[in-house]
Amino acid sequence: MNEISISVIVPIYKIEAYLPKCIESILDQSFTDYELILVDNGSPDKCPEICDEYAKKDDRIKVIHKEHGQLLSGRKEGLRNAKGKYVAYIDGDDWVDKFYLDILYKLAEVNNSDLVATAHFREFDGKIETVRPLLTGVFNEEEIKNSILPKAMYNGVFCKHELATYVWSKLFKRELLNKILFDVPGEIVMGEDAAITYPYLSISKKLTISKIPLYYYRQRNDSILKSIKNTTVEFYRLGLLKTFLEEKLSPFLTKENLNTQILYYLYSSILVRSGGLIHDKSEQVIFNPFLKTKQNSKIVVYSSGSFGQHLLSANSRSNYFDIVKWVDIDHHVMNIGDHYVEPLSSIVNIEFDYLIIATINPTAFNSIKEELQLLGIDCEKIVQINTDETEITKLLTQLGFENTLLN
Repeated sequence: MNEISISVIVPIYKIEAYLPKCIESILDQSFTDYELILVDNGSPDKCPEICDEYAKKDDRIKVIHKEHGQLLSGRKEGLRNAKGKYVAYIDGDDWVDKFYLDILYKLAEVNNSDLVATAHFREFDGKIETVRPLLTGVFNEEEIKNSILPKAMYNGVFCKHELATYVWSKLFKRELLNKILFDVPGEIVMGEDAAITYPYLSISKKLTISKIPLYYYRQRNDSILKSIKNTTVEFYRLGLLKTFLEEKLSPFLTKENLNTQILYYLYSSILVRSGGLIHDKSEQVIFNPFLKTKQNSKIVVYSSGSFGQHLLSANSRSNYFDIVKWVDIDHHVMNIGDHYVEPLSSIVNIEFDYLIIATINPTAFNSIKEELQLLGIDCEKIVQINTDETEITKLLTQLGFENTLLN
């Protein structure tokens, strides 16, 4: 029996409204030499039935029903059952372009690559934007080790990665992925993509990064956790991620470089998950990352994405800021507590001390800042995020990451 070219693995849990579109987009591929492995991760809705119905119609589909576990467990189970030369992961609430597998396969074969990464589309509230990688091209083993890996998580600009973490929009060689995926601790549920992508990169001999967008990532309001519910558990999980990345990457990177990369990666993860305002057990704010702002400052929050939602939720715990408006150019109905998202025009004639652009992406920040200035917003009121390495180190130590820096 000839080897299948690509195993497409789709972990599935509570996404019945989106799953058919995902499966249909895969079955409609121009490339046909693949198997589709649908991993029902103990989903309590109609997902198991949807999977089984599709499997009856197409013999390329294999359905695995398992007890509920984290996303990582579904990815592992899919890989255990995969027979392809390559593996592509697709999240069950996303969908892909008709030529997704075709182009991924050609990029891998033509360039003899162990890893292929592409651009993607981001869909949020019906609007689609293109997200392209910072770096494109074909890179050999020496370039990976000396240029890509030392900047993979942090390239010197806060929250800028030489290679995005996502396992979707990538193509892996199954024989190499087997060496990485099963070593990732099942308890890692924050940053699990980083725990796969970067160690895999470290053992890759050829990397191809393309600017062609082929994957549609759906950012759902109902999938965004509005606040950290248990900081002890969350930070413990991040600690597991830190330890795993140190173990896997220390043979390839200097101690100083690895320290800095992990430091900034952990910090960005904590910011997004916490909304920036870090509370202690008594709900007192022990860290405020928004430069110039102080307790009781009158604040406008721009962005209804995940960071913006987390910030509103975090602030509701202590009322640290006096939030006077919550706005977004992608105006849609959403509220957290007494705050509703309003159109951008609503801030033109109100008084406020500072405006927080709730994003850790510097490109997005600068673009939004330019638009706000066109509306007459004083740029001195638009605040930056604190990225001082000394301050970040103090914060992580305070949060229990005593060994944040390698000895």
